Amino acid sequence: VDLTRYHPRPCLQYYIKRCLGPCVKELTTPEIYSEAVRDVKLFLEGRQTDLVKSLRERMAETAQLEEFERAARYRDLISTVEQLQEKQRIAAAEGDDADVFGYHYENQMLAVNLFHMRGGRVLDRREFFWEDLPEFGSQLNDGETGVPARPGDDHVGTAALGCPGEQSSPATSFHPADFFSALVKQLYLAQPYVPRNIYVPVDFEDREELEEALSEQLAGEGGRATRVHIIVPQRGDKRELIDLAGNNAKQSYDQRFRVMKPNARAIQDAFQDALALPELPKRIECFDISHIQGAETVASMVVWEEGKMKKSDYRKFIIKTVEGVDDFASMREVVTRRYKRLQEEKKAMPSLVLVDGGLGQLHAAAQALEELEIINQPLAAIAKREEIIYLYGQENDPVILDHHSPVLHLVQMIRDEAHRFAVTFHRKRRQIRDRATELREIPGVGESTTRRLLEHFGSLQAVKQADVAALSAVVTKSQAEAILEHFRNGSEGTHGNLGPLSTGRSGPKSSPVGVSYGLTTVNNRP
Repeated sequence: VDLTRYHPRPCLQYYIKRCLGPCVKELTTPEIYSEAVRDVKLFLEGRQTDLVKSLRERMAETAQLEEFERAARYRDLISTVEQLQEKQRIAAAEGDDADVFGYHYENQMLAVNLFHMRGGRVLDRREFFWEDLPEFGSQLNDGETGVPARPGDDHVGTAALGCPGEQSSPATSFHPADFFSALVKQLYLAQPYVPRNIYVPVDFEDREELEEALSEQLAGEGGRATRVHIIVPQRGDKRELIDLAGNNAKQSYDQRFRVMKPNARAIQDAFQDALALPELPKRIECFDISHIQGAETVASMVVWEEGKMKKSDYRKFIIKTVEGVDDFASMREVVTRRYKRLQEEKKAMPSLVLVDGGLGQLHAAAQALEELEIINQPLAAIAKREEIIYLYGQENDPVILDHHSPVLHLVQMIRDEAHRFAVTFHRKRRQIRDRATELREIPGVGESTTRRLLEHFGSLQAVKQADVAALSAVVTKSQAEAILEHFRNGSEGTHGNLGPLSTGRSGPKSSPVGVSYGLTTVNNRP
């Protein structure tokens, strides 16, 4: 860097604290910048011990001079380097293929880290983010779940949110294990590769059932009788892996919510430049499709506005005009319904319409807008596997952003929130269908009776636990006795099978970039 020539203002990397800003006068000094360069060289040369020693000396010196802010920065650098050394030590001790989850929750915001270990080495890392979560233990809207902190870890945990949309249900208490159950299902079901071991920081009720489903899936894909294990380590090296991923999640949290979020305007400016938008992106509406093998197809729309997700504007859609698996037609229907309604209500269009998928979904959305005579509307799609952003009208020149780009992180966060919201809605509808199926198997219990029972008791489990008197308040005494007899005899009826979860995309299956629970996902590839 030529420190004799200066720019008038720093770039985005300075504001998100990834650069010292040597190209802007008086932001740093040649001495400080040269010191940083020397530190980087020590690290890249593998001389971490020398680097930590030097950082400790500088931390002590600055503390004696009462420059406590600089001393704290050196302390954080030392912690980061030592954690990287620990990761290398653990990786050397592990020889199998495994995915490892860690998480950090604080101030109603969440970061999750996922390590992909292959042959004992960390080959890939993903980061997932949530914002504006309810506090653990609070009442949640339909579909909202959470995982609390481990005992003694006051700021570590996970949570997933459902949000009000066109259809809503009364608030229910969250189930602590639902999040990781849903997370593992979405990341691994219907995917071509599943690691032999999946390490999660919290247990969940259907863990063994999911192990069976993933093992069968893996055997079906490659004809191998390989067992998939979902493990909740309590001690030893495996627990160290979980803790390491959790520490990385804490760093991800700090970078995302302590550094990037306060500079939201700078990120908006960079977003506008990267996608060549005609105006600053103040409101983005994103769509996703979800189904299992074409059944119960639903869609979601989530909204990002002025730097945060606006959950009060989220919408859920049941696909009405499409039969079977046709993600393109489903996307066309939902975009048509959304913006036809906006036209009728004489409301403004968003700064950007974003769809989850590739060129097929992009063109389906564009066709819907054209049929509504909505012109010059910025429209984009993000392809999951490649993380390429396609702009309508510029399909031959896609936007390929650096994996560390804050703009990519923002697009991923919005896209993954749409996916999470769609999957949550789909899962709820499937559960209702499965409960109704079991009740309808009872002689004398039909469609209307089933509906009354579920509306009154709230769940199938509550119906099972009711006595004749409670049931008779809703149905006839003979029906109540038939229901009681059915469950007393241990008839379990029909439950929904665990099936492959569609990512709302036609064509070959691809590994999802992130989980669809409102998370932003960031790939850090070597």
